[in-house]
Amino acid sequence: MPATGAMTNKTVLDRYLALPQGERVQALYIWIDGTGEGLRSKTKTLEEVPKSVADLPIWNYDGSSTYQAQGSNSDTYLHPVKIYPDPFRGGNNIMVMCDTYKYNKEPTDTNQRKACLEAMQKAKEEHPWFGIEQEYTLLDNDGHPFGWPKNGFPGPQGPYYCGVGAGRVYGRDIVEAHYRCCLYAGIRISGTNAEVMPAQWEFQVGPTEGIDMGDDLWVSRYLLERVAEDFGVVVSLDPKPVVGDWNGAGAHTNFSTDAMRKEGGMQAIEAAIERLAKHQVRHIKAYDPKEGKDNERRLTGAHETSSIHDFSAGVANRGCSIRIPREVAEQGYGYLEDRRPSS
Repeated sequence: MPATGAMTNKTVLDRYLALPQGERVQALYIWIDGTGEGLRSKTKTLEEVPKSVADLPIWNYDGSSTYQAQGSNSDTYLHPVKIYPDPFRGGNNIMVMCDTYKYNKEPTDTNQRKACLEAMQKAKEEHPWFGIEQEYTLLDNDGHPFGWPKNGFPGPQGPYYCGVGAGRVYGRDIVEAHYRCCLYAGIRISGTNAEVMPAQWEFQVGPTEGIDMGDDLWVSRYLLERVAEDFGVVVSLDPKPVVGDWNGAGAHTNFSTDAMRKEGGMQAIEAAIERLAKHQVRHIKAYDPKEGKDNERRLTGAHETSSIHDFSAGVANRGCSIRIPREVAEQGYGYLEDRRPSS
């Protein structure tokens, strides 16, 4: 991470973005790199506005520079999967979420979308809905939490969650800009709030059905990084960015099927929790790119988390692996919240 930010005057860019571009369109291809958490992008010019994903060409890039290929055989391929309006360039310009494939047409090691899509297609009759609460932390370019004293710490946690005021909330401009970008791009963002630790925020995406949740979440993360870039601020998705008596960052996942959302759905919710309990280790390995090593710093049983070593469920209990919201328990149907996934 650089010690200082290389900042430019963003208002100067406006005069160039206002220039007419004719019928041609800029398409920003976005993909997940070999770390499983980093995002990359590059832009291709199209001769006309595409009517659908089928109109977009497969493109390639240097996979050896994204931890996805060897230099001796570096061509890696971008397969477009979803189109979004581009809030940075406006007009007919677009962003394109992509799958990544190796030279032999096999998915790259961090292409989890292919397997996810297959699973969603098998479960399509269940109409699975997802709502993900994406927590993140804003940092200065030196890696210090944004707005924190350089030679100390802010006051203890308590006044910051959903707070207001310059002494309690840091970086709201970034949050508001990101929110509007998501709305422009057609992402089903459903809310945002300041979190328990100062400089930590959350936005929620969903409820969205099937594979659209993954696409929308990754593009919303890309938008967050781009917005923060404009403000000269770094976004961290580390699940425990500050050691000590500070909350970590998760991606609490709210999930339901058609059966869960109907009257009497509590039976289906309880059955799902029983199945989840049988695969604790496998799920923990899937819930962060380091197979649980990052999340281990967060899931300690403190700071509104369960222990990474135990599985638990409860009503309105934020110290459990799986939380059943109180209103769901009272009405007898709805959804469950898996609180284990890391940010």
